[in-house]
Amino acid sequence: MQILHAMSRAFFRPLVGGYFVLVERGPLRGDRAFRLANFVDLLLAPLRPPRGTQRRAVQFEKFRAEWLWHREDPSPDAVGHGAILYLHGGAFVTGGLNSHRRLAARIARAAGVALLNVDYRQLPHAHFLDSVDDVVTAYEHLLELGFAPRRIVFAGDSAGGGLTFAAALAARDRGLPTPAAIAAISPLADLDSTLRAAHPNDRRDAMLSARGLGALARVGFARGDELDPQWSPVSAEFTCMPPALIQVSDSEVLLVDAELLADRYREANVPLTLQIWDNAIHVFQFGADLLPDARSAIAEIGHFVRSAFDDDIQDLQSVDGERS
Repeated sequence: MQILHAMSRAFFRPLVGGYFVLVERGPLRGDRAFRLANFVDLLLAPLRPPRGTQRRAVQFEKFRAEWLWHREDPSPDAVGHGAILYLHGGAFVTGGLNSHRRLAARIARAAGVALLNVDYRQLPHAHFLDSVDDVVTAYEHLLELGFAPRRIVFAGDSAGGGLTFAAALAARDRGLPTPAAIAAISPLADLDSTLRAAHPNDRRDAMLSARGLGALARVGFARGDELDPQWSPVSAEFTCMPPALIQVSDSEVLLVDAELLADRYREANVPLTLQIWDNAIHVFQFGADLLPDARSAIAEIGHFVRSAFDDDIQDLQSVDGERS
């Protein structure tokens, strides 16, 4: 992990930092830079999920998604077994089904349930609020299929991790039942980078910077106006939110967001487990092929998802019987 941290700081941080410079100024400023990042997911199409993974495409009116599950686990048709609604990371400009298929499939396998990986709309084609709407639409789709709310877990990483909380808050405020739980990896939950810029991890992070994340939000979402604090999940009141698990590194700048979310949960007296991993890079779970810590973290997520579901076997058989 220490070697990976050093390599990432030497290569990825300058690369990501250079991209955010393009976002903020120069001939590619704004939408052109965003469109450039949109192509990354296409380049990652050759990536394959772990052996035994099954896939099924789902097309929504404004976005797409796909089911992932292991051949030895229940398919999406077995609604009584539950499902994970997964939201990929990528700073709201990049990433998608291709980039996150392998990680999402690993999480589905660890939990033993099917996972719906949502390719929500991103910049420059959609605002943060549009992304939230897409997630709520996907959640309503699961409910319409017959999945009980207590057998649905929201999960995601980075930007998607922040969206898990934003979407759960939106579902609550719109009168929808809240999901059983939330599992977030390094959530980007505050669009304002002021607090991140003042944190020591802004210099320690091996990949991201407060300035870069702040530039993306200002150029992409504010569009010359002030950022509305209500867009950020950390500004909300968390009464009636579901229990949550957050995994984050002790050295990344998004530790600030994770701790703010933990504060909101504490104020609302809702259970939250905050796991802080030493010497890890941003979303180190991607490295599960090589890193024992990454495999352990994914196993923790799987255990959390399983524990969030009701273990009443008789009820499970009854629900599946109605579907068949």
